[in-house]
Amino acid sequence: KIVQLISNDGFRSVEHRVLAKNVAPRVSIANFFGTHIDPTSTRIYSPIKELLSDENLPLYRETLAGDYIKHYYSIGLDAKTALSHYRL
Repeated sequence: KIVQLISNDGFRSVEHRVLAKNVAPRVSIANFFGTHIDPTSTRIYSPIKELLSDENLPLYRETLAGDYIKHYYSIGLDAKTALSHYRL
């Protein structure tokens, strides 16, 4: 979701959900790809300035990497995406 924030929604993450039809056995294999974000980092994430203009205003506020990770883990699995918390 960080890519969505820094690209100002230029690159969107999708929520994935499968509805099985119970017609045959189903096998699911999860694969996770991502980068490590250090929760103690003082790096600030915000929309990339070069992608912004008068016609393309920022959609997300800046956040520290550590604050994003802390919020991400605090909302649990049943909540909305962590990214919605940073939307302007």
